[in-house]
Amino acid sequence: MSIIVDREKCTACETCISVCPFTAIEMKEGKAFINEYCQICMACLTACPEGAIKEVPENQEGQKVQEGKGVWIFAEQREGKVAPVALELLGAGRRLADELKAELSAVLFGSTQAEAEELIKWGADKVYHSADRIFEKFNDEPYSRLLVNLIREHKPGIVLAGATPIGRSFIPRVAARLRTGLTADCTALEIDKDTGKLLQIRPAFGGNIMATILCPNNRPQIATVRPRVMKKGEYLPDRKGEIISVPAENLPCRTKVIETVQDASECKVNLQEADIIVAGGRGLGNAKGFNLLFELAETLDATVAASRAAVDEGWIPYRHQVGQTGKTVCPKIYIACGISGAVQHMVGMQSSDIIIAINKNPEAPIFNVATYGIAGDLYEIIPMLIKKIKEAKL
Repeated sequence: MSIIVDREKCTACETCISVCPFTAIEMKEGKAFINEYCQICMACLTACPEGAIKEVPENQEGQKVQEGKGVWIFAEQREGKVAPVALELLGAGRRLADELKAELSAVLFGSTQAEAEELIKWGADKVYHSADRIFEKFNDEPYSRLLVNLIREHKPGIVLAGATPIGRSFIPRVAARLRTGLTADCTALEIDKDTGKLLQIRPAFGGNIMATILCPNNRPQIATVRPRVMKKGEYLPDRKGEIISVPAENLPCRTKVIETVQDASECKVNLQEADIIVAGGRGLGNAKGFNLLFELAETLDATVAASRAAVDEGWIPYRHQVGQTGKTVCPKIYIACGISGAVQHMVGMQSSDIIIAINKNPEAPIFNVATYGIAGDLYEIIPMLIKKIKEAKL
């Protein structure tokens, strides 16, 4: 159920505003209006002296299934530059749009016209672009308001965004305002051949199963996708498309971002941008084992990562963790040392171009996804590997 205001009955007495504990009622054009902060507590129903506030079935407000057409991706930008996850979403969105024989559109808030043109070259047919200054720093409210307005006007069938701090922050607001479903942290997306619906695939129950989720009755179908699990699309420098300028006038914004502070540790350990990763697990036996991995990483100009088991043991900080509860990575080479290959870990690294597994147990699940596997003692194998690499560099 949801709550609406009958505008004909509303007398603008503002009684409902005073009783709402969630600041979910505001005045618009001289009438009460229920915004996205409503928690369906029903306090306003009994307080309204005119009976203007009432419950309605939720599907009365949602976009009808047959109205949804086309695939949209939200192109996140940071400091004016389109984030890599947007290019990954364009790759996935292009594949889905081609299967549906539909248009692929990107939505870009902030940034420049040149960045919008780059999205066309990476596969978008259209780009809805707003260069308004309100988008220079990320703020949930204007982002969600404008995206909701665009979706209501153009009615896409599918909307994809990155499962990044920005996407996780404001996309749930968008889904709530549109009265539609949201599947978070997807690792795969497919189109059902029979119905044309989006199959949203993600780990569930701690990674022990892979769930396939549908949004059968509402549109758009919204999903956030973990960074580095999708491949970028094809870059065509001569590709042409349409860039639509979107005004951002009268967007309410009750908060102001004063300053953004970057975590210094994230600058030092940028797993998601690394080309080569050397990762260690419980098989290292102790924290000293990571000294060997750091030596190998230095030799390869690589970044060191870890499984959750190693992090839980306190052998290495959480910022190095790869897996369902850590970072999702997609390097050119991933070297897994002493990692058994639990589903929770493999979700975060199985899309790597080349996976090299080193493990004592020849039956370890990690070998099922490995490009190359070495069954043996990592404390014998890694020193030999370091020696050979150093010799090759001479």
